[in-house]
Amino acid sequence: MPPVAEIKSSDIRGEVLPKRPAQPHRTKFAVAARVPGSGVAAALVEAHVTLAERVYQLLKRDIVRGSLQPGEPLNEKALAGRYKASRTPLREAIMRLQQEQLLRLISNKGYFVSHLTIRELNELYELRVKIEGFGAELAAKRWSDEHGLEKLATLARTQYQTTDRASYEHFIESDTSFHTGIARLGHNRLVMRAVADVRCQMERIMCAAINIDYFGELPAREHIETLDAIRARDAALARKLLQEHILSSKNKVLELAPR
Repeated sequence: MPPVAEIKSSDIRGEVLPKRPAQPHRTKFAVAARVPGSGVAAALVEAHVTLAERVYQLLKRDIVRGSLQPGEPLNEKALAGRYKASRTPLREAIMRLQQEQLLRLISNKGYFVSHLTIRELNELYELRVKIEGFGAELAAKRWSDEHGLEKLATLARTQYQTTDRASYEHFIESDTSFHTGIARLGHNRLVMRAVADVRCQMERIMCAAINIDYFGELPAREHIETLDAIRARDAALARKLLQEHILSSKNKVLELAPR
């Protein structure tokens, strides 16, 4: 699959095998915060964590939405200026995004925005079918929050205008919230984490499709049918419906990918 910023044949690359990043850098404030009564140090730690999280979210957003193109090298000095942050929280954000496979490290060259290949695209959907299908099954067996189901039903009905990119980006966010919300109903933290991780790549794909004026079809009917099965505690049907929805999405996306 072309890089998720713009769908074009030049974006097809070989397999990317990212290295596992080192643990985030610990600042001297983190040590000080463990000293009893060090209120100032604790506040500094909180400020540092908040800044690191902000940089992570902003950098992730720019990768997902295509502001930073696949294959684009990252210049730490430029990014520090862009996000108004020092290099320490920036490097922590970069390492987190490498772990999520949105960035890759090339020896002696630095960090680059990852490409998404056809092979990786197929692997992504293979994982989604298994893990999200299982998540729907668990949700049907374990859900206990009627209000949560109603919130998901509202998300499932989110509309967008093809002439308004902002409305489609809002739809993408709602779609992510819907799929991660089903995982939460199953009360399995590992499933929740796995679904959240794959949604990063799905958002890249959906944002990339906008650049070729492809918005796909509104999945409201498929989403509502899945929710109805979950509400009825029909685990087998919930799993089947969500898996069929994901496979349908896969077929449409593969049609867009250059050969």
